[in-house]
Amino acid sequence: MNIKSKTEKFIILLVSLACMGLTVESLMMDWEFWVPPIIVTGAISLWGMNLLQKPDYEIRKGLYLLYAMFAIFFHGVHSTSFFDVALIVSLVIIVFSLFDSPYMMNLVIIEYIIVMAIQFNLMHKETGAYLNALDTSRVILHITIVIFMYFVAMKSISDRLSNAEEIENKDECIENYEADMEDFLSNISHELRTPVNVVNGMSDMLIKKNAGDEAFSIKNAGIRLAYQIEDIQDYTECKRKKVILENDDYMCTSLINDVVSGFRLLENERNLELIVDLDPGTPTMMNGDYKKIHKIFRHLLENAVKFTKRGGIYVKLFSEPTDYGINLCIEMTDTGIGMDRKSISMISQGLYQANKKRNRSSGGIGLGLFIVYGFAHRMGGFVKIESEKGNGTTVRVTLPQKVSNAAPCLALSESFTGNILFHVRSDKYKVPRIRDFYRVMAANLAVGIKAPLYSAESVKEIENYRSKMDVSVIFMGEEEYEANSEYFDELSKGDLVVAVSAKSGFVPNPGSKVVVMPKPLYAYPVIKVLNEGRAAKNLDSPDHFEKPDFTGVKALIVDDEPMNLVVASGLFREYGMIIDTAESGKESIKKFRAGNYDVIFMDHMMPEMDGVEAMKQIKKSGSDLAKPSRVIALTANAVSGAREMFMREGFDGFIAKPINIADFERVMIKVLPQKAYEKGGDRS
Repeated sequence: MNIKSKTEKFIILLVSLACMGLTVESLMMDWEFWVPPIIVTGAISLWGMNLLQKPDYEIRKGLYLLYAMFAIFFHGVHSTSFFDVALIVSLVIIVFSLFDSPYMMNLVIIEYIIVMAIQFNLMHKETGAYLNALDTSRVILHITIVIFMYFVAMKSISDRLSNAEEIENKDECIENYEADMEDFLSNISHELRTPVNVVNGMSDMLIKKNAGDEAFSIKNAGIRLAYQIEDIQDYTECKRKKVILENDDYMCTSLINDVVSGFRLLENERNLELIVDLDPGTPTMMNGDYKKIHKIFRHLLENAVKFTKRGGIYVKLFSEPTDYGINLCIEMTDTGIGMDRKSISMISQGLYQANKKRNRSSGGIGLGLFIVYGFAHRMGGFVKIESEKGNGTTVRVTLPQKVSNAAPCLALSESFTGNILFHVRSDKYKVPRIRDFYRVMAANLAVGIKAPLYSAESVKEIENYRSKMDVSVIFMGEEEYEANSEYFDELSKGDLVVAVSAKSGFVPNPGSKVVVMPKPLYAYPVIKVLNEGRAAKNLDSPDHFEKPDFTGVKALIVDDEPMNLVVASGLFREYGMIIDTAESGKESIKKFRAGNYDVIFMDHMMPEMDGVEAMKQIKKSGSDLAKPSRVIALTANAVSGAREMFMREGFDGFIAKPINIADFERVMIKVLPQKAYEKGGDRS
């Protein structure tokens, strides 16, 4: 209940109590018998208007005043009330001054003058005389008090209105300041994309020239900076509630691949475990804003790693069927420092960090969870955090998604036979919850694919199972293999498949036929090993594609920043493309008219003629000259909805800076006909 509503109820209560007293007095003094029912009915009507909130607030205020003025008039026109009128009017002035409406005070004071005139007239008619000296002084005192109350009320109203105006102006200044700051952050993030694109591109070139570890350090710093620039832009959009969704079909397994790939790129000096629990029944293909869901995963994972000193992170992804499709449910649980209730309540307000000291070791700029909240709410979902100080945190994100392909994302081949053993020593985990996470993940996977899976902690248990049943696959960790490598190497040479989940760089013993699965272990490589056995390849990614060959594709890159031209040219030449450049929109139009290009990459913000206008003139020239004009926006303008905006303008594709290789390949394959990048093929 706001202050305005509370004030309204308080005034109605005081007026109702006063009118109840007036009704009692009317009955005791034997005044007009028909008035008390009107007073009671009026009081009931006031409460009815308040409960229904009808009519409008300003009209209700006026009706409350009219009711009070009727009561004043009824009380004041009786001769016995001569000396009581001032008291009643003063009370009404005090009460109705709470509405902060000067006109009410003016109406009450006018009514007081009228009532007093009626009283003097009644007195003269009944007694034929005027007041004595004592009564005159009393009347003068009463009038003085009423006038005094009137001016005090008017002064109070004026002060409150002035204060309210100052507060409103101050709030407006704060809002303008915040808007200016958000504009600044948005603009600065846009401007930083160009130099970051250069840093990332040039470091890639240095890496390919074997420049050393320094080039990798520059590359990693550039990636980190690019993410933080995105975070600033995402934060401002969430703060302004201007997040625009870009819905596309995407594969469920791609989300999990993002988690696994992202974890491998994070600094993991504490040797944290990542356990990924993907429900095989989750639909294969869904429709939603894949990039924002990817960012939700990234922020949740980065936060979990930052604030977890020992143990690890358990990620669970599953779906719940609904009328509109599914609810995609993401759970991220860590064994970290946890949060108290106050910290949890602060998160959705933005700019929260669990450790705000300047010497903190956790890093980050404190925007991650606020962005998660903003994206989830924009998608119609919600976020729930459960945490306990010193005992880890669980973040649950639920996102409504449409289903494009309802088939289960993972399924066991019908040809699979035998039983599965999960060989993990429970004593190797210093944090018991990690052991529990692995067991839950394995159990959920077995139930999801309807496969017989058994846990075996020792070689003795493995032999016991083998003597009783047909064991076809054994999954284990690197430590378990190394503890009994000769035994498992021997097993791997027979029909039994032995799969080891190990860190990068692990090599089994010479002659061993052990299948190496990259850590962290999760459902996709497990299913692939079960279905394909030792022949399983590309176990590290469900999105493994061969690098496309664009040899011979002629491309024109248009950008007013010379270093951007160098970076893009170097990157595209890696694909065998023939590159030409232009430093302005006008130059690009001339070159297009004079030459033949399979594709044109157009910057947006350029002096004299921007990329949109240049694209439209190129499209018109292509139509006039009867030659293809495929134009892809290559720009640092990557706010929400940018892709849709550029596509509406007429661009054939959109790539944001810094250039993401996967985005580049995907857009090129979509924009170019296949024959355009077949060697010697017709490019028309």
